[in-house]
Formats: sequence, structure tokens, C-alpha cells
Amino acid sequence: METKLDRKLSLATKKLVLKNEEIEKNSKELIFANKELSFQYKERGNLAAELILANKNLAFQYEEKEKRAAELDVANTELAYQNVEKEKRASELVIANNEIAFQNEEKEKRAVELIIANRELAFQKLEKNIRSSELIIANKKLIFKTQEREIKTAELNIVNRDLKIARENQKEYIRGLEEMIFMTSHKVRQPIANIIGFSNILDESTISPDDLKRSIDSIKESALALDLFTRELTTLICELSEKMGKIKNKK
Repeated sequence: METKLDRKLSLATKKLVLKNEEIEKNSKELIFANKELSFQYKERGNLAAELILANKNLAFQYEEKEKRAAELDVANTELAYQNVEKEKRASELVIANNEIAFQNEEKEKRAVELIIANRELAFQKLEKNIRSSELIIANKKLIFKTQEREIKTAELNIVNRDLKIARENQKEYIRGLEEMIFMTSHKVRQPIANIIGFSNILDESTISPDDLKRSIDSIKESALALDLFTRELTTLICELSEKMGKIKNKK
């Protein structure tokens, strides 16, 4: 009886030991699982904080984008005004060309009058041989007409000089207009194309923060380049206006 009891007690003890080992094993696994769960909660908290910070940065970037868009609208308005001024200057150039054409016609008329005067002088020289009795009167007329011819020649020289100056000023004005057209077609189109291209990138929902920053920086650079060009163009227009004012005052 004691042997069977001892066996049963020994068997029960072994089962209890195994059960305790199983419980201890489960406890260790539970402790590990709790640590893992705590780590995951901590990671989720960090991710939530990073997400909040990213949302704040994104809101700030959208505000900056709206500011740059407003600045771009102002720049476009200024550019449109300058185009209107350029058209006005082109109209003034057309008027100046018409005035030069009129002066050329007047010059041709004076040249014809000079040829007629020379022919008349030659005829009078022939008449002098025939009409010796009228030599004194003819000489007086010749002196008078020679003086008139000298006056007309001097006037013609003045007209030629003014015409030459006007042509040089016209060429310089045309060069200025060509320079403005070149600057407008090259220095304006490139910054505007850059701004439009990077604006399209900003509209993409998958853009990364680094790409967003680079796009905004590029838009800033293009806006500054456009502002610098408008200043250069304004300076050039003022210089051309001063030159045209001087030409008109001389006329």
C-alpha cells in the first residue's frame, strides 16, 4: 500500500512540477508579449507626434505657396503694364518714321530746286555773252541767286545733318526695342516656365517634403529672376524715353 501511495504521490509531484514549468513558461511569454506591446504603443506615439509635426510643416508650406502665388499675380500685372507701355513706344516709333519720311521728301524737293537753280545759272551765263549791255544787272542777279543757293545749300546741309542724327537715333531706338523683345522672349519665358512647372509639381499629392522644399526654392529663384528682369527692362525703357524726348526737343 505504501509503495502504490508513494508512486501516486511521486507521479502527482511530477505532474505538478511539469504544470509549474508550463505556467512559468507561459508567464515568461506573457511578460515578453507585454514588453513587445508596450514598445509598439511607444512607437505608435512617436509616429503620431511625427505626423502632427509633418501636418504643421505642410500647412506652413501651403501658406508660403499662396504668398508666392500672390507675388506672381503682382509680377504678371506689372508685366502686362510694361507690354502696354512697349506698344505705346512702338506707336511713337511709327510716328517718328513717318516724320523722317516727310523730311526725306522735303530733302528731295530742295535737291530738285537746287538743280533747277543750277540750270538757270548756266542759262544766265549764256545770256551774259549775248547781252553784254545787261552784264551789270545779270551779275547782280547772279550774286543774289548765288547767295540764295548758298543759303539753300546751308539749309540742305543742316537738314542732312539732322536727318543723319535722326537716323542714328532711330537705329539706336530700334536696337533698344530689339533688346527689349529679346529680353522679354528669353528672360521672361524661362522664369515663368519654371514657375509653372514647379507649380504643377506642387499640385501632386505624392510629392515628398524634400521635393516640395526644392520646388518652392526654385519658384523663389524664378520670381527673383523675373523681378530683376523687370527692373532692367524698366531702366531700358526709361533710357529710350529720354532719348526720344531729346529727339523731339531738337525738332
